[in-house]
Amino acid sequence: MSDTSRPTGYASPPCMAQEVDPAYFDPLASDPEQARDVARWRKAKRVSLRGARDALSVAGRQEVGRALADHLRAVVQEKFNGARGRVLSGYWPIKGEPDLRGLMAEWHDNGVLIALPIVEVKAAPLVFRRWTPETQMVRGDWNIPVPPPDAERVTPEISLAPVIGWTAECYRLGYGGGYFDRTLAVLEPRPASIGIGLDAARIETIYPQPHDIPLDMIVTETGLKAERRAR
Repeated sequence: MSDTSRPTGYASPPCMAQEVDPAYFDPLASDPEQARDVARWRKAKRVSLRGARDALSVAGRQEVGRALADHLRAVVQEKFNGARGRVLSGYWPIKGEPDLRGLMAEWHDNGVLIALPIVEVKAAPLVFRRWTPETQMVRGDWNIPVPPPDAERVTPEISLAPVIGWTAECYRLGYGGGYFDRTLAVLEPRPASIGIGLDAARIETIYPQPHDIPLDMIVTETGLKAERRAR
């Protein structure tokens, strides 16, 4: 793999937004002020959860990654018969996300078709390009390594979604760009979606808004933690 195969560091500005009072939450987001409160709350919660994730030592991150890969391997085997011959979208780890590249390579060797998500158009659904361990990566949006433009485009049947926070109802707190929700909303058939995060990142709610789409499962370093519906 080329020297662009490793992501660089990233930083986000601190946020001093205070938490909203749940008593004033409007689940339909009919009040613009309440919607802004939820957005501020989410931004603050991202800072808090990312701070805890960033505090992990290198050894701690490696241990989490190994344990999470073991559990995810078992989940994919049980739920999707190993996914051989199926398209599975992974992700390239950034900002302290669990590193599953070794498992992606293992799946590839076992006949799973691996893809990575790409932002080709701002504020639009993601597209997916085929990845193999030999793919010569290029820098994409936000400087994240991605397969080159001439890589095969595919549609995932199974999609991994890194999460900053997660709930028992399988809602995902992401980075706030809305790309994954937009993508799930338009893909037909919709892929099975698996949130990937830390056990300690469980939160009671994200105060779901009309555009939020729950995932199908959540897997952490301690196993399958939540499942919305069987596949």
